[in-house]
Amino acid sequence: MSPARRSPNPGLPVAMLLAIAALLAPNDVCAHGRSVSYSSFEIDEGGADVTLRLSLLELSRLGPEALPPESFEPGRGADGAQRPDPGGEALSRSLALSEDGRPCPRRGAIRRRAEREGWVRYAWRVDCPTATGALSIRSGVLLDVAPSHLHFARVRFATAPEKVRERVLTEASPVFVVRAGASDGARPAERADGPAGSDFVDYLALGVRHILSGWDHLAFLFGLMLLADRAASIARLVTGFTLAHSLTLALTVAGLVHPRAAAVEAVIAFSVALVAIEKGWLVAGRGRAIPGVVLGGLAGLAAAAIAGASALPLISVVGLITFTACYFALAARLEADWTRVALTFAFGLVHGFGFAGILVELELPPDRLVPALAGFNLGVELGQLAVVALAWPALLLAGRVVTGEGKRWTRDLAVAGLCGLGCFWLVERALAF
Repeated sequence: MSPARRSPNPGLPVAMLLAIAALLAPNDVCAHGRSVSYSSFEIDEGGADVTLRLSLLELSRLGPEALPPESFEPGRGADGAQRPDPGGEALSRSLALSEDGRPCPRRGAIRRRAEREGWVRYAWRVDCPTATGALSIRSGVLLDVAPSHLHFARVRFATAPEKVRERVLTEASPVFVVRAGASDGARPAERADGPAGSDFVDYLALGVRHILSGWDHLAFLFGLMLLADRAASIARLVTGFTLAHSLTLALTVAGLVHPRAAAVEAVIAFSVALVAIEKGWLVAGRGRAIPGVVLGGLAGLAAAAIAGASALPLISVVGLITFTACYFALAARLEADWTRVALTFAFGLVHGFGFAGILVELELPPDRLVPALAGFNLGVELGQLAVVALAWPALLLAGRVVTGEGKRWTRDLAVAGLCGLGCFWLVERALAF
């Protein structure tokens, strides 16, 4: 077996600092998922029926008192009275439908509807009795506690239920104008309804923001840069990653595949750890100890799955064990770059499932799906290429500044930092505490 090639790797100090920064980042960025919520407005001539849904994890940002009572115990007290739901009250105040700038008043109480496990859905009615002016939606949902929060608002008019429009509302752009003011004697539901919702450019920007805030995806990219020793290598790796995640992103959003979200997030975390582990394994001479430790750790996850303490199903863990054993066996015998490209492509398929989460939750109608998918995917690619274009030259420059023993130390610390980060995410996402 020929010895492993030990070409100098540029700029490891920069990668080390980025890994440490990710480790020290606030909790709301130490995960893949963006802070998001979703609403639907069914507008008729008298007002609108509003529904708002978000995960319990997002709702907990308002404090434990905001969670539905049954999150801790049954919703009725000892006297049998229904307990109040302060979370729903707070959220309804932060999501307003307004007519001519005046918020439409809520009619009756907020109702909590059935939703899948880990999520909550609130519903209420607002009245706009005059129904003659401009209608707009303003969202301040969770912005006080999560300024980067994204809220996806969907609008449908009762007289045109087949036309569904949506817009991404953010702190910088919190208002969605859904109907222009009166200009003639037509009924409000028959007048022009204003902008058609988010367009290609909006989704392109969403894709850029998504990749730039996806710390696990960025960590994986930095791991690829640690493995690459020249620009051609990183180009091949990024191309394989791009092709793979574009494929699964499209398949998932189109509803052709339905991945298990918890398993996807755990495998994304494992991909971050594995690219860092491979770098350390190559430097150490491709021995058997490191693959053995990795497989032992995966065996521990398999035991957790058997015991029912893991979000990963046993078959997924068995798949990871098989994949990892085969990959290390091939990489130990072969010098060709294609094995690493194959690894990157395989993990790119999983990352694509992760990218798809936001668009899947939107449940876009067919006529809105293509521009949303194309814009979002292009935005992800542009953000990804921008990261590589900025980071790779910085790594090259730093590699010339740090030499000798300092380079070895920074390389080892960078590998250890990325590996620790990936392992932390894997344990956090895979084990059901």
